Amino acid sequence: MTGDTRQDEEWRAFAPPGEADEAAVPFATDATTAHFESRAPAPRVVSARTLPIGAATARALADERDRGTGFVLLPVAMALGVMVYGALPFEPSLALVAAVLGVLFVLAHLSRGRPILSFAVIGSLAILFGAGLAGVETLRAGTAMMGSEIGTEVTGRVVRIENQATGRTRLTVDVIATARPELRYAPDRVRLSARNVPPELQLGMTIVGIARLMPPSGPVRPGGYDFAYNSYYDGIGAIGFFLRDPAIVSSSSPPDWRETLALRLEAVRLDIAARVRGVLDGAEAEIAATLIAGVRAGIPETINEDLRKTGLAHILSISGLHMALVAGTVLVAIRGGFALFPVFASRRPVKKYAAIIALIAATLYLGISGGAVAAQRSYIMLAVMLVAILFDRAALTMRNLAISAIIVIALSPHEVLGPSFQMSFAATAALIGAYGWWSERRRTTEAIQQQRGVVGRIGMTALKFMLGLAATSIVAGLATTLYGAYHFHRVSPHALWVNLSAMPIVSAIVMPFAVLSAILMPIGLEAWPLKIMGAGITSVLEIAAWFAARSPIDAVGSLPVTAVAIFTIGLLIMTALSGRLRLAALPFVFVGTGLIASRELPDVLVSEDGRLVAVAGTARTLHVNRNRPNGFTIQNWLHGMDADRFQSPTDAETLSTALAASEQTPGFNCADKTCVARDGEGHLIAHVPDAVSAFAFCTRAALIIIDDATAGDVCRTGEAAILTKRDLARRGSAEVRFGGGGDGPQIIHAIREPYRPWHTHRQFSREARGMPPYRRE
Repeated sequence: MTGDTRQDEEWRAFAPPGEADEAAVPFATDATTAHFESRAPAPRVVSARTLPIGAATARALADERDRGTGFVLLPVAMALGVMVYGALPFEPSLALVAAVLGVLFVLAHLSRGRPILSFAVIGSLAILFGAGLAGVETLRAGTAMMGSEIGTEVTGRVVRIENQATGRTRLTVDVIATARPELRYAPDRVRLSARNVPPELQLGMTIVGIARLMPPSGPVRPGGYDFAYNSYYDGIGAIGFFLRDPAIVSSSSPPDWRETLALRLEAVRLDIAARVRGVLDGAEAEIAATLIAGVRAGIPETINEDLRKTGLAHILSISGLHMALVAGTVLVAIRGGFALFPVFASRRPVKKYAAIIALIAATLYLGISGGAVAAQRSYIMLAVMLVAILFDRAALTMRNLAISAIIVIALSPHEVLGPSFQMSFAATAALIGAYGWWSERRRTTEAIQQQRGVVGRIGMTALKFMLGLAATSIVAGLATTLYGAYHFHRVSPHALWVNLSAMPIVSAIVMPFAVLSAILMPIGLEAWPLKIMGAGITSVLEIAAWFAARSPIDAVGSLPVTAVAIFTIGLLIMTALSGRLRLAALPFVFVGTGLIASRELPDVLVSEDGRLVAVAGTARTLHVNRNRPNGFTIQNWLHGMDADRFQSPTDAETLSTALAASEQTPGFNCADKTCVARDGEGHLIAHVPDAVSAFAFCTRAALIIIDDATAGDVCRTGEAAILTKRDLARRGSAEVRFGGGGDGPQIIHAIREPYRPWHTHRQFSREARGMPPYRRE
C-alpha cells in the first residue's frame, strides 16, 4: 500500500459519513483514481500527483495537521527552549518569563481558526515554556559549589557507595560539618574517593576524614562535557579524595523520611549487586550487576573501551531494550499463567490484569536501576502503552514518544543538553519513523508470504528476523552516530557487524535470564539463571574484544554545532512527517554534510589550569608540552582533534637550543621550564612559567601561555597574544585558531562571563582573583 493510499484509508475511517469518499479523491493515487471515477463526477477527480507543487504541499501539510503532527513537535519546541536558556549569556527573570507566557497563552486562544498564526504562537509558547522549566530547575537545584581547592575535615552521611575497578571506593556524602578549617560556604553534598573504607561501612552511616575538596571543573575543551554543569544539577558541590581512610562515627542528625527511602532503595540495589557478584566473577559480574541493578562503577576500563569502540556500550545503559524485556517477560508469563485456567480467562479481562502487573514490574525495575534518563524515557513510553491497554485504547507510538519527551523535559530539563537524552530519543524516533514507512509497504509482501509452504514461511521468518535486526542497527546507528560524534568525537566503524553478532545473544540469553534471576532472587534460586546470563555476557565480551582488536582509529574530530542543528532538523522532518514531505529533509542533510566537510579544527588547545598545551601536527599527531599529560584530557583532545597519538616534548639544554630545534622539527622543545613549538604554518607558541619569562617572546611568538595568575599585560598591542592562568581560571579551557593574512589568533574559551549559576563558583578561586598559589608559612 502506498503512502497516499494509506492516507485515503485513514481519512475514510475517521471522516463523517458521506464525506469520506469525497475527501479521499484529492489524495488518490493513479491506481485508485479509476475506482473513484465510477463513483464521483469526473470534474471532481483530482490526483495528488497532478496538483501543482504548492497545492500538493498545502494538502500534505493539512493532512499532517489532521494526523496530530503538531503535538509530536511540542516536545521539540520545549527542548529548543531549554537549549536557548542554556545558551543565554545571562540568567533570565522567571517573573518576566511567566508574564510573557501569559500573553502568549491569550494570543493562542485568540488565534484559533488561523492555522499559521496559531502554529507560530503555540510554538513560541512551547519554546518559552521549556526555557521557563529550565529556569525553575536551576532555581530549585541551587547547589552550593566549592570555589577553590582546599583540605578540610569532612563529617557526613554516606548516601552512595561505588566499588571501582581500580580497587578504590567512591563515596557520595551529605556533608554534616567541616573542621580545620571550618568552611563558611560548605557544599551540601560531595563525591569523594578513598583507598580503603571500613569493612562494616553501610549506607546511612556517618563518617569523618581529612579530604581534599576541589570544585567541579569545566569542559576540557570548548564545547565539551561540562562537569560543573552536570554536578550543579546533580547536587554535587565538590569532588575530591580522602587523604587518610575515613572512620565511622555516631551522628546526632538522623535522616528524614525522604533520605531514609532513598537510602533503602540504594541498599536494595547494592544487595542485588552483591548477590550477583556472589555467583559470577570478574567483568561478567559487574556487567550483570549493571543490567539488573544499574551499578556500573566496577566495570574494568578495558572492557568499557572495547564496548565503546565496537558500538556495544548501549547495552550497559538501561533503556528501551531492557525495559521492554522486563515488562514483556512479565506480561507474557502472566497471560500464559491465566491461559491455564480457560474459564477464568474467558470471563475476566486477563490482558488488563497482566498489563497492571507488568507496569508494577517495570516501575520496580526503574527504581532499582537508578532511574537514568534513558530508563525514564523507556518507562514512560511503556507506561503509556500499558495504560492504553487498561482503557481499551490503541496508543500511537510516535505520540507516546512525544508524551514521554514532554514528561522527561518537565522533570529534568537539563538532560536535553546531554548525550543520553539526545541519542535515546533520536534512535527511538528514527526506528518509529522507519517502521511506519515500512508498514505502508508491508501488505503486499504479506500476501506473498501466505502462498509459501511451512518450510518457506519458517525460513522467511528467520530471514525477516535477521533483516529486522540489521535494519534496527542501521537505522538506530545512523540516528545516534551524529550525536555520538558530536559529544564523544568518535564513531564505531564496525558497529553494524558487532551488533548483528552480539545483540541476538543479549536479546535471547542475557536479558531474559537477567529477568528470571531477579524474579527468583527473593527465594534464593538466582544462581542458575545468573550463570546462564554470565555465559551470554562472556560471549558478548569475546565478540567485542575480537572486533575491537581489528577496529581502526575511531576518532572523527569535533563537529560544528551548526551542522548538528541542521542535521537534527532533517531528522525531525524524516521521522515526524509522512509521505513525500520527508523529501524536504534532503537539503538539510546535504547542507549539514557540507558544513562537516568544510570544518576547521583548532590549531592549539589549552587546559583550564594552564599547565597543558597541545599543538596540532601532521599525520594525526598531537604535540603536547608535558611528558605525562592528564589521561582523560589527552584522550578527549585526541578524539576532538581527529588524532590517534600524542608526542611528548623534547628536552633541550638551553632556551636558544630549544628555539633552534623548533625551527627544524615539529613538537615542543623545553628548557628552563619554558616550552616552545611551531604549528604547521610556522606560528611560534610558547608556554612560560611567569611574566618575566614571557617578555622574551612578545615580538617573536604568536601565542604565549603564562602559567602564572599574577601576570598582567606583558606585551604591547600588536604583539603576541597572551593567555594567563587567571584568564583560564575565569573563562575555562581555550582553543586557538590562527587566521591568515597576518590576523591575530582567534581565542575561544569554554565559559563565558557573566557567569551562569553553575559557573558562579569559578570567580572565587585564588587563580581567578589573580593571586599566587597558597603556601603555608
